[in-house]
Amino acid sequence: MARYPELPKFINTEAEAKEFYEFIQQWGAALINELDTRDLEVNAAPATNIFAVVTVTEIGNPRRGDIAYAASAGKFRGYVSTTATQGWENLN
Repeated sequence: MARYPELPKFINTEAEAKEFYEFIQQWGAALINELDTRDLEVNAAPATNIFAVVTVTEIGNPRRGDIAYAASAGKFRGYVSTTATQGWENLN
């Protein structure tokens, strides 16, 4: 699990304001670096499973990222699970 940097308490003087601004710049850079690293990990991860089946309904509990070749349809399908969509989508 990623550990994101935390922000310090409130500021009282102009010197502390400058120090806080510099800290925010460093914090932002650390956050961007952490998010970029996580994006690379997620993008490099393979699909969960690859199935060869007659129909995708044969797959009992698909997980997000699963891929199946549905022989009856002659299509590759990927399982999508988001808040708006959940189900098999044609890839070709």
